[in-house]
Amino acid sequence: MKNFKCKCGQVLFFENSKCLSCGNRVGFDPQGMKMRRLIGEGVESKPKLRRCKNSIDYDVCNWLVNDPQSAYCLSCELNHTIPNLLNQDRRAWWKSLEYAKRRLIYSLLSLNLPVVGKSKDPMGLAFKFMEDQRTNPEVFERHVNTGHLDGMITINIAEADRVKSEIARQYTRELYRTLLGHFRHESGHYYFLKLITGDAIKQQFVKLFGDYKQDYGKSLKEYYKNHLVSPYDPSMISHYAQSHPWEDWAEIWAHYLHMIDTLETANQYRLRQSSAQFDNIDNTLRKWGELTLLLNSLNRSMGLEDAYPFVLSELSLKKLRFVHGLIYPN
Repeated sequence: MKNFKCKCGQVLFFENSKCLSCGNRVGFDPQGMKMRRLIGEGVESKPKLRRCKNSIDYDVCNWLVNDPQSAYCLSCELNHTIPNLLNQDRRAWWKSLEYAKRRLIYSLLSLNLPVVGKSKDPMGLAFKFMEDQRTNPEVFERHVNTGHLDGMITINIAEADRVKSEIARQYTRELYRTLLGHFRHESGHYYFLKLITGDAIKQQFVKLFGDYKQDYGKSLKEYYKNHLVSPYDPSMISHYAQSHPWEDWAEIWAHYLHMIDTLETANQYRLRQSSAQFDNIDNTLRKWGELTLLLNSLNRSMGLEDAYPFVLSELSLKKLRFVHGLIYPN
């Protein structure tokens, strides 16, 4: 993730909606991939750009609107369902969800991956942020699973509650479980549909990940039945990746996005263990290995758990190279 600069010279971070130095309102332009300064409700030197309705009404967005036919920015336009905004806790959860979603969309745009909403393409991308009766007895849904179906990504909004998320992390044996991680993982299922096309690519996929045509529902049911006692295969990137080839792919995809975003952030601070170029996958993986050692060592010095609690096997590295090859084809 890049940092930006206000015209006054002050560093701006991705979530900033105001410059803390000169006090001017700022917004992120997803088309130009840069921060712009706002004058009133418009954008300086770019009068067609304007604030997103979710910024004006709820202060949960700092992106700018490019489409003259829409009141919402590219990220907020992808929303299908949002939480109950009459509840203050749910509004706070929604803000966290939007923060994570925009970081995902930024990465997808940076990689020149297609980001098209369902309003323009039935097989486009959309998001449902929903709650179930486990956290709110007044809602209709008894159980909402975070997941993906034909471009519709559903996130249980309780994932934005840090206490509930930590309980789930411990129960599921997921060493790394974050809100942004959920978005990245579920986006992997969507881009499977977009990128794993053609017989040759499908054959490569099966060789690396296994037969994705095996019964998905049965595989997940078996996994959750035994996941607390089943051994972890160290050749896999995570325990959950063992459940089904689709989940293995989504875990690898998420790790690829973790990797490029974190390396880019490190590059903004001029760390030696960083990268701003990702076309050379061998260099990227080498830098990632150096950076994760640094991150984990820093965390241990603070008495915290490892920031990146994974060891990448040769098989996982091959899978990361496969993902890279789909995004940066020769």
